[in-house]
Amino acid sequence: MLKIKRLSEVIGRKVFTDGGDIFGIIEEVNLIDNKVDGWRIVVSRDSSIGNLLGGARGIIVPHQFVKAIGDVVLISRNAVPMQTGTDEDMPLDEADMI
Repeated sequence: MLKIKRLSEVIGRKVFTDGGDIFGIIEEVNLIDNKVDGWRIVVSRDSSIGNLLGGARGIIVPHQFVKAIGDVVLISRNAVPMQTGTDEDMPLDEADMI
């Protein structure tokens, strides 16, 4: 049986990745033409993901990355920005070699 939730009930719910890591809390829902387009999530201080965002307070996760909404919201790990390598790991281009 499909349970329908009000969007106001989802705001304030904790968000976890499908890997089990805490991500943050739902702050706002983005709607386009009466359909959910994305979720604005404030990154939790307990989350290790906060370091990857720099000074940003949170991110907007497109709705297609949401896997489940219940007592908590479950999102795909692909929605989380990945840490890029350091400058030492990046290959040099020709301009840097001169």
